[in-house]
Amino acid sequence: MNTHTQEVAMTPDPAPEHPAAAHYKKPDWFTRNVFNRLLSGLTRLGVSVLGSRVLEHRGRSTGKLHHTPVNLLTIEGTEYLVSPRGETQWVRNVRQAGGHLVLILGRRRRLYTATEVPVADSVPILRAYLRRWKFEVGMFFDGVAPDSTDEEWAAVAARHPVFVLR
Repeated sequence: MNTHTQEVAMTPDPAPEHPAAAHYKKPDWFTRNVFNRLLSGLTRLGVSVLGSRVLEHRGRSTGKLHHTPVNLLTIEGTEYLVSPRGETQWVRNVRQAGGHLVLILGRRRRLYTATEVPVADSVPILRAYLRRWKFEVGMFFDGVAPDSTDEEWAAVAARHPVFVLR
């Protein structure tokens, strides 16, 4: 076997593990340096802004703890995390950790196991999420609104991972 063949045989398959792996909307400077820091600070002080929490997750390669502000959605007693920006680092880290994460509000830390909701089942959760936080995250849903048709939602649902928390 020649060297070129060996290199090709050892190259991993570049196909994405998740359907929307390429979809990610990076936060702008203001969001990263002002809004997220302000929201995280308030949440760490115990002030939840419409369900905000700080998500603690471990980095996939470094093992370093990261803290990310998130919106905790509760529907009929069941808690969900939605990633409006798509395949974020926190999504990838939670998947790598087998769903293990911590949500922080003030001094209270709650351990969870997150299970990804199948895309086919995520539309009602995404609708509720967008209904509650459209003012904050609506621009990440490519013109889809809470009252959009099922067909419009089906076109974007795979871009927004949803996790049920236990």
